[in-house]
Amino acid sequence: MKTPNSERVHIAIFGNCNSGKSSLINALTGAQTAIVSDVAGTTTDPVKKSIELQGVGAAVLIDTPGLDDNTELGSLRAAQSHKALLTTDIAVVFLPVAQSFIAKVQAMEIPAIFVAPKADIQPLDSHYADLSPIAVSSTTGEGLDALRAAIAAKSHSEERLLTEGICNAGDCVVLVMPQDSSAPKRRLIKPQVEVLRELLDRRCRVFCCQTEELASTLQSLVCPPQAIITDSSAFAAVRPLVPEGTKLTSFSILFAAYKGDIALFREGAKRMLALPATARILIAEACAHTPQNEDIGRVKLPRLLRKRLGEGIEIDTVGSGDFPNDLTPYDLIIHCGACMATRRYVLSRISMAQSQGVPMTNYGVAIAALLNIE
Repeated sequence: MKTPNSERVHIAIFGNCNSGKSSLINALTGAQTAIVSDVAGTTTDPVKKSIELQGVGAAVLIDTPGLDDNTELGSLRAAQSHKALLTTDIAVVFLPVAQSFIAKVQAMEIPAIFVAPKADIQPLDSHYADLSPIAVSSTTGEGLDALRAAIAAKSHSEERLLTEGICNAGDCVVLVMPQDSSAPKRRLIKPQVEVLRELLDRRCRVFCCQTEELASTLQSLVCPPQAIITDSSAFAAVRPLVPEGTKLTSFSILFAAYKGDIALFREGAKRMLALPATARILIAEACAHTPQNEDIGRVKLPRLLRKRLGEGIEIDTVGSGDFPNDLTPYDLIIHCGACMATRRYVLSRISMAQSQGVPMTNYGVAIAALLNIE
């Protein structure tokens, strides 16, 4: 199975116009991935290339527009580069560049590698020496191996599991996967696929069923399962059937812990239950999709919120690219499971909410709290 982009190391190349960013992308990939031109502003939007990098593994290289683009649309293009920081795991920054951008990368605690480009023809100002830049030439190949080694060194992180603490090898786990009108035809949604694959890799015994078949599935087992993992929308139907001693959680809650901050999401759910009937809530999605009749974020969750908090609450829903910079009008943010987004992307949204004093929770955690499931 191809590694999903959400699990790849995102390596973004930043710098001024004509600094050699696109040439470096092509040198690293060994292909004409990015358009190279002497014309300033050739790269107008971030260009992404999924590759396998030695020492890194599955990665996404991102070529970004010039930060000093002075064309008519320059400010919008530069804004796209700044936006790319939200999903960046490793920033490769071409010098010289504005000190304010360097400060922003450091403030966001993004691992950064600084590069002195065009090393064969262009010396770098000595006042950047404290950043320990790597001299690189995409033309001669100078410094490319050193850059690859630096990227590999910053890419290593502790392996994390979606089902950590839920089960162990040999345990029996039941997955409740409703295939209703909102489910894609002839395929499973990404959270179900990833949890199922991980459980198989961990040598668990996995049983899959729809909500209506859960009772008969449990009856067919010799002993109760160690855990039941369900779609959050089926919590109400599944909970009464859970055997004593069996753990109950949802795909969305697993992703909340894997991609975000589960303790913060639980605290946000507590704050949610105390909101007044005049509250304004933002429901945020991390990816773009076509809403279905029983869409969890646009239909089911708002229905539960109004039932619990009152019909007077105001609910706004935004897609992947519309997360507002100003969150202060909201009393709460409820974020999706972010199965299609990187952990860095989710943590950046959490950081924005925290800096503005707005509590945040997650679909699955919120639904469990609204249904009084602990």
